[in-house]
Amino acid sequence: MADAAPTPMMAQYLTLKAESQDCLLFYRMGDFFELFFDDAKVASAVLDIALTARGEHGGEKIPMCGVPAHSAEGYLARLIKAGHRVAIADQIETPEEAKKRGGSKALVARAIVRVVTAGTLTEEALLDSRTANWCAAIGEAGGEFAIAAADISTGRFEILECPQDGVGAALARLAPAETVSAEAGTLAGLATVLRPKGEFDSGRGETRLKALFAVATLDGFGAPGRAALAAAGGLVAYLDHTAKGALPFLRPPRVTRAEACMAIDAATRESLELTRSQAGVRRGSLLDAVDRTVTGAGARLLAADIAAPLMDRDAIEARLDLVQRFHDEPGLREDVRAALRALPDIGRAIGRLAAGRGSPRDLGQLRDGLDGAWRLGEKLGRLTEPPALLAGLAPELRGHGALIDLLQRALVPAPPVDAANGGYIAEGYDAALDDLRDAGAGGRRAIAALEADYRERTGIAALKIKHNGVLGYHIEVASKHADALMRPDSGFTHRQTLAGVVRFNAPELHDIAVKVTQAGAHALAAEAAHLEELTGAALDRREAIAATADALARLDVAGALAERAAEGGWSRPALVDHACFEVEGGRHPVVEAALAKSGERFVANDCDLSERSRLWLVTGPNMGGKSTFLRQNALIAVLAQAGAYVPATRARLGLVDRLFSRVGASDNLARGRSTFMVEMVETAAILAQATPHSFVILDEVGRGTSTYDGLAIAWAVVEAIHEDNRCRCLFATHYHELTRLAERCEALSLHHVRAREWKGDLVLLHEVAEGPADRSYGLAVARLAGLPPVTIARAKAVLAKLEAGRERTGGIAAGLDDLPLFAATSVAEAEPVDALRAELAELDIDALSPRDALDTLYRLKGLMDG
Repeated sequence: MADAAPTPMMAQYLTLKAESQDCLLFYRMGDFFELFFDDAKVASAVLDIALTARGEHGGEKIPMCGVPAHSAEGYLARLIKAGHRVAIADQIETPEEAKKRGGSKALVARAIVRVVTAGTLTEEALLDSRTANWCAAIGEAGGEFAIAAADISTGRFEILECPQDGVGAALARLAPAETVSAEAGTLAGLATVLRPKGEFDSGRGETRLKALFAVATLDGFGAPGRAALAAAGGLVAYLDHTAKGALPFLRPPRVTRAEACMAIDAATRESLELTRSQAGVRRGSLLDAVDRTVTGAGARLLAADIAAPLMDRDAIEARLDLVQRFHDEPGLREDVRAALRALPDIGRAIGRLAAGRGSPRDLGQLRDGLDGAWRLGEKLGRLTEPPALLAGLAPELRGHGALIDLLQRALVPAPPVDAANGGYIAEGYDAALDDLRDAGAGGRRAIAALEADYRERTGIAALKIKHNGVLGYHIEVASKHADALMRPDSGFTHRQTLAGVVRFNAPELHDIAVKVTQAGAHALAAEAAHLEELTGAALDRREAIAATADALARLDVAGALAERAAEGGWSRPALVDHACFEVEGGRHPVVEAALAKSGERFVANDCDLSERSRLWLVTGPNMGGKSTFLRQNALIAVLAQAGAYVPATRARLGLVDRLFSRVGASDNLARGRSTFMVEMVETAAILAQATPHSFVILDEVGRGTSTYDGLAIAWAVVEAIHEDNRCRCLFATHYHELTRLAERCEALSLHHVRAREWKGDLVLLHEVAEGPADRSYGLAVARLAGLPPVTIARAKAVLAKLEAGRERTGGIAAGLDDLPLFAATSVAEAEPVDALRAELAELDIDALSPRDALDTLYRLKGLMDG
């Protein structure tokens, strides 16, 4: 027997499910979004809601679960966080329209109106106010590569042109919620979503951008190359796909080149914990330790600044000038921060309105935010000799007078989120609307008077006139009083009997209710029309509003950095054109903050990397502070080029073009790499990419393998950095044998972290001093860590034997003093020739006669014996 055909509703669902592809499908049924089949199983598990069944399909019960439409955002947030994508299939006509179209049994038409993904969110409830939400696309053309990225919650649109080996680092900087690539693209492995290759055609991309921004040429956007056009076209196509034709707000793209920012690869970002700790959270990161912003937009911009330190010295100095003005004038700083603290996030408000997901409250936020920005702009405009950056920002805060006035006249002081019930247009804005409201209010007063009259006429004191969505206005009495109203001559008409109550209608009530209902419906329609007009007026100025939002964010960042500098005694870095790194009293901001909470003091240290001493070899015990010292100097470079004050008494720095950190490593089992392999891959990247303007920190290179191999690798790496890369470098090691290199490498200097033993206990001083460490403190650290005394005693005995042997033989570094420098041995040595293998490789076995084969065997045996 053939399976029964699916019901019309299920047929409609299956069609929409096929269209949604790999998304979970939210299928609108009345007041709920329902999920069926495997989607229901997945959603019920993630959302912890009941899994039920509905009807049959293919002879089996259909799994089903649902969520209320009015609270769907919370459920969507949990599904998106769990890594799912959700297609929203909503009703695109009312039941009445469906009946008019196809009769009483017509199915309401539904369509996928939106695909909700991690990178295309705009709703407040689904976003972190202090974190940007990037959706990125990788483009390639003619061997060139680029990344296009958009945060549609604010309309920000960036295009970064970079080499193939820089794409991973650029994605690490953005940390996009979604990354899109063409199917079978060269870097498709970096993507979370694959799309048809045709969407990444550079020609189509150029056409899309010109149409989107209504321009004849893209030269005004920085003349993007073919790879940039491919990336931008692919991104816009994906956003159009998820929005189902209602493309969200995108500002004109800002095209940048990789060399505009300090290059920081993914491993270095993770090692230095710039914006996320190694646990993957904001807490414990450099950003967390620095952030004193008072707005969400400011927090997002600060994160972007730290993630992408600048290479343009003038731009850095402009940021520093503004920070210094706020730092030097605490009163001004506090006034600006207080004004900013009171402002809503207008950037995301205009983003929601542009995406068609706005509300009256978003218009209210624009009104209040733009008004506050205007007042702040007026105040800042009166400052004498403002820094250049501030002089450019102040005009961006003003210029919205007409829109502010319109919204102030049109909206109530606190507009609601939900527009469905009206109540957001202010009294006095529209006289006709006021009349409709008065009519409705008069009708409601008449209903109250009628209720009192009915009570008196019937003698039923508990009689009430109520309203619901099914019956409208009706009279309700307790069951025990219903008989009197049931009589034919009572003037009341029975409508409904429920447990304990009976409901009636009456001619007078019907007449008044019609007037109230009509007035209310007309008032709602009038308010909806005004909402559309006000939204249109705001969107007409969306570019200018976005520019104002940017200006407010930059002021917030500058004020926050000034606050942090004043709070921590930080100093303004001096930037120079040559490669130097002079820091006095440098500190690690994250470690210092953690120690301060426990009442401990951070020990500051100096660092002076110059042409004569550009490579520091730092020795000393574990836990002595070597890694902290290395990291704090890398973080100082990041902060300085981000335009921030730095945690030091004084700092004078040459710009760093590439920053590398090889400090700490762990197994990468997912990619089949051990700790040592990860260490070698990262070290190889440094040796291949570091330039004389780079800054490198290396910790314990070679520790993941045997002692001899490790020392050999560390020795060669130090020589390579000194002779070939010639960059500024801090190299921490436990191989004290490396200190011999100071005699042969003129720009290498020796330093150590100080420690002392006092009455058998190790005292770590955390001070960096000149010269090599006087000894190893490994056993003392082991004792501090709690190794059993018997194990420590045995280790001492073994150490004594080893040291005695070292004195007789010269130790593991014996003979290294005679080894020529790295440059003299840089030509790879030829591998020794294996004559037997070479002979075998030349043999054509199929061409040998039996006699030749025997002769060949004798000859090969002779080679082996020889």
